[in-house]
Order: sequence, then structure tokens, then C-alpha cells
Amino acid sequence: MQISYDEFKARATAVRARMDAACRQAQRDPATVELLAVTKNHPAAAAEFAARFGLRAVGENRVQEGVAKRAQTTARIAWELIGHLQSNKAALAAAHFDRIQSVDSAKLAGLLGRAATAQGRTLPVLLQINAGTDPAKFGAEPDAAAGLLDAALAQPGLQVDGLMVIAPLSDDPAVATRTFANLRELRDRLTAASGRPLAVLSMGMSGDLEAAIAAGSTLVRIGTALFGERTAPVAPAG
Repeated sequence: MQISYDEFKARATAVRARMDAACRQAQRDPATVELLAVTKNHPAAAAEFAARFGLRAVGENRVQEGVAKRAQTTARIAWELIGHLQSNKAALAAAHFDRIQSVDSAKLAGLLGRAATAQGRTLPVLLQINAGTDPAKFGAEPDAAAGLLDAALAQPGLQVDGLMVIAPLSDDPAVATRTFANLRELRDRLTAASGRPLAVLSMGMSGDLEAAIAAGSTLVRIGTALFGERTAPVAPAG
């Protein structure tokens, strides 16, 4: 990250303006869509910038990188894991992140739930769904989502806040639009069947946030538009 706070502030203001315009177009209240700053591959100062701007949370892709940077950050800000979580890192992630957005299997839900219970906490999570049926993306298949939700709800140590998706890489904007609509429709079916509100829909990034907001996103994950192109990964501690 080679930008100053003033440049970050200008970028964040511009992103928020895009979000607000998308909300107006969709006849939604801008206050219902959160901006999550994605700080992966950027130094701990990126999280400090996000906190100074008034954002609630930052998102990290790798457990060790997030743990190391959180230890270097003095600002009060929540840390969310948005990248794929390997089973052998579940306990570490449960101990150091405020929410896990990438719960994609019943096995992982069980590991996180038991770890959170052992740590004396209730861990908020999102269920990652492969709503774009992209073989290159992680996430439970849509027809397995109900079983995953049941598995997560069965864990006293977990609080299921909603769903997350990463749209397939495509030059066709309709692909992302369809993926986001699929996730919203799946959320509505799961809510009707389970009685759980699943209020959070984490979908949309720098290039497709407008389509995500039109489809009902409540949280967009923005990295490049805030911090510029990523640098080499930050070396994890230990």
C-alpha cells in the first residue's frame, strides 16, 4: 500500500458515493449496506486507515496474515475472515476473528462451533454458498445449503448471521447479476423454511458492487478501489 490516509479517505468517499447511488437506483436506504475494507496483502496501516474513516470492520483472506496484522493494529476495529478456511486453522480463526464469512461445510461449522464453545464465546459466521456454480470457487453448492444451515444452527457456539458469495470471474456482467440474485433467492427460501432471518448478504466487490446492491447485498467487500493494487503478501508471524 503506497497511499496516504488523505488518498484513502478520498477513495473511500468515492466508493461510498457509488454505493449510495446504487442504493438510490434500487430504492434502498444507503444505511442498510455496509462497506467492508479488504486489507489482505496490505500492511496493518490499512486497518488503521479504515478505522480512522469510521468503518466497522476489515476483511482478511488468510488466517495467519490477519492474526499478525491485528496484533500490530492499535485501532478498535472488527476483523472478519473472508477467505477459504482450512480445517486445521479453525481453532486459530475462532480465537482471533470477530466473524468468519467463509463457512462452507458442515465439518468446518462443527470445528468452529466446538472451538468457539471451548473458548467461551459465540462466534458470528456467514455461510459461503457457490451460488454461481463456479468450479473455481469455494462454497457449498446451493442444494446443500439447507443441510449446512442446519449443521451450523446445531452448534451452540455459532451465530449464523447470513450468507456470502464470490461471483465467478467473467467479462459478462450478467454472470455476477445472476449469481447475486441466486443467493438472495436462496436466502429467502432458507429463511422461510428455518425461521432464521439470515439478514446479512455479503456479496459484491470493487467491480460489481452496483449489481450486488441491486440484488440485495447488505455488505460489499472492497479492496482495490480503496487501497490500490495489492502488493506482495504480508509475511505471517510464526
